[in-house]
Amino acid sequence: MIPGKIIWKPIVQKAVTGRARRFRMIPEKPQWPKHLTSPGLYLHVPFCKNLCPYCPYNRIEYEECAFAAYQQAVKQEIDLYAPYLEGMSFPSLYIGGGTPTVNWSGLVSILDHLKRRLGSVGNICVELHPANMDDDCLMALKEAGVTMLSVGVESTSDKLLEQIKRSHDSRTAIHAVERALRIGFESVNVDLMFALPGQSSAEWQADVRTIVDLGVDQLSTYPMFSFPYSDFGKTKGIRQVERPAHHVVKGMLKFTDDYCEGRGLRRCAVWSWLKPGRNKFSSITRHHYIGFGPSAASMTDSDFYVNTFDVDAYVCKLPAERPVAVSMPVNRRIEMAYWLYWRVYELKVLASDFQSVFGADASLESTFGHLLRPLVLMRLLERATDGYHVTTPGAYWIHRLQNEYSLNYINRLWGTCRKTAWPLKVSL
Repeated sequence: MIPGKIIWKPIVQKAVTGRARRFRMIPEKPQWPKHLTSPGLYLHVPFCKNLCPYCPYNRIEYEECAFAAYQQAVKQEIDLYAPYLEGMSFPSLYIGGGTPTVNWSGLVSILDHLKRRLGSVGNICVELHPANMDDDCLMALKEAGVTMLSVGVESTSDKLLEQIKRSHDSRTAIHAVERALRIGFESVNVDLMFALPGQSSAEWQADVRTIVDLGVDQLSTYPMFSFPYSDFGKTKGIRQVERPAHHVVKGMLKFTDDYCEGRGLRRCAVWSWLKPGRNKFSSITRHHYIGFGPSAASMTDSDFYVNTFDVDAYVCKLPAERPVAVSMPVNRRIEMAYWLYWRVYELKVLASDFQSVFGADASLESTFGHLLRPLVLMRLLERATDGYHVTTPGAYWIHRLQNEYSLNYINRLWGTCRKTAWPLKVSL
């Protein structure tokens, strides 16, 4: 561990959450959700036909029998929650993976069941792999009520796609995006990866130009995260992975910002640009959310918890009880810290939003002013009428901070949960 992290991580954590000691998650059953205002929903589909070695998310190779067992179990999990979620409204359902459409008819069946048990859902957002989204799949998703798509193109360079072991080529990816746009969903987002080993600025610029010029509603960009437990991290060794220098990464982001702005897309998050008037595609930036499926997390007003990552263990636990692996209680200050994290990520920290979530007596300034005001002096934030906005330099340093600190929490949690179905403890 870098010595600076030993010193600064507890200080940053104390300033944000009010607690310097490491958080601990243990195998205790959390409370059932209650008193949630417009929670989001998440569904994890942990199957892929091709396992990308850099991917940090929970996924296994697709087998028809395993998917059938998963499909039944996730419906049972939804049934367990249904009585406790009665009467709540759900503004969004995000479906991630894995490859959610690896068996699109099974996914549609799960969607139908969820809507029967929980009622109507607002935006339904699905991640797509270019090789698993033919026209029949796209039309079925639209008929099932899916409103927003995110296509994992990653790169338009065949050389780089081969290097990161994607199972599609550039031609397939571009045609997939064109078909999604033609069918007419409310929003089509494309994911691109930057800071890939050996990736040049010219290659990145070509990626951005190609995708933005297709007319996508949103562009989201992600670096290759440094997860030691990923297949790439274990076989290559994280320290041996040569990524572009930081000044190159900074230049990549600056080009993206300039090009998107020039084509009418506005920055809507640290790594995303959106057409004005279109709905933003995002994953778990919701304040409260309930997750279904292996490895799905949930955040309520009382607990943060994660389901077992092991698909067989998940199936065996249901329908008798929730397949929760580890959990931790959430107090009001931690809730506020979580809210702050995602608002900074989305570039706006507004006092009115803070009060709408935490009550009219809640004060953004008294809670987090000691953190936010120094960032104004550093020109990472700027004061707004009702709070703070993240500046362009601030967005870059948020990206750096996330890679150095917050991903460390994820690495500890996911790394432990991938090793054993039912961990005895996870220290974050």
